[in-house]
Amino acid sequence: MTITIKQRDNEHMSHEAVAGGIELWDVYQGEALVGVYRSEIDALQYKELLESGTLDRLQAHS
Repeated sequence: MTITIKQRDNEHMSHEAVAGGIELWDVYQGEALVGVYRSEIDALQYKELLESGTLDRLQAHS
């Protein structure tokens, strides 16, 4: 499944967030939103975890 990262545009954020200069990064797995992060670096790290299958292995041990 394809995992993509997109910066959230101002139209999909509150006026307060836009005024505060907050940036949000959405992580999608296919068409499903699976994570929202305040930094691109955190979003990229989560994408890498998803692609590596590390999260699947961690959940299997829970």
